[in-house]
Amino acid sequence: MSDSITCAGGSTSSPPAAEAKPGSATGLPARLRLMSFNIQAGIQTRYYHQYFTRGWRHVLPDSKRVPNLRRIASLIRRFDLVGLQELDGGSLRSGFVDQTAFLADTAEFPHWYSQTNRPLGRLAQHSNGLLSRLVARRVDEHRLPGRIPGRGALIVRFGTEEAELMVVLLHLALSQRARLTQLAYVADCVRDCPHVIVMGDLNCNSHSPELQYLCTETGLREPLHDLPTYPSWRPERNIDHILVSPSLSVESAEVLDAPLSDHLPMTMVVNLPERLHGG
Repeated sequence: MSDSITCAGGSTSSPPAAEAKPGSATGLPARLRLMSFNIQAGIQTRYYHQYFTRGWRHVLPDSKRVPNLRRIASLIRRFDLVGLQELDGGSLRSGFVDQTAFLADTAEFPHWYSQTNRPLGRLAQHSNGLLSRLVARRVDEHRLPGRIPGRGALIVRFGTEEAELMVVLLHLALSQRARLTQLAYVADCVRDCPHVIVMGDLNCNSHSPELQYLCTETGLREPLHDLPTYPSWRPERNIDHILVSPSLSVESAEVLDAPLSDHLPMTMVVNLPERLHGG
């Protein structure tokens, strides 16, 4: 199921960002700085036992949440496209703060796009969000298949129909069977686009059957494997990923040592082909 959604805009002022060269037909830059980060609704977790001793922070307001969101904003502001998972869209636990909008405004991103996948009224608004220094041509919200509802894909298209960059933001299910079904759906969405970035918390490692399936079906690749991101205080599992089409050359890929959530942020710098940036 797919729905076209309204593009949301934040502050029009921003720090130095990606800029297209003069005469570019697509409005895209030659180089993009990417980040994928599961921020756990702004909760900083340092030990496993805090899931239990401080679990109330997932349902009730916490005075430390906004200061931590400001630290996250300071971290992400030097990137061009930031895919965020596990945000709150504005409910009791977040003090009715739309965290996507808050981070876009605080980090001075001019554009932001949000998808709420599990709305629980005043209690919680489980969301994903993409912060961008580039204006999107089209944004689509997809509900991913699965026995338990509440997973989605946010597909954001930049450039023109003839020279398009597709960015897909995901937070996949916990069960392998559901992830295989969800990535089969994603593969159908991106198969015909030659320039694709897929990022998110995929809840599986680089060598998992489901991730190998997606790469085989679409040609997407992960330049560096086995970069652990979870848990942030002792990273052992690589479940956060950024995958790119072969047409995008990768300068670097790394995990940042920034334990502001229970995940660490994954980052990548890519160069776009001339067809996209018009150089």
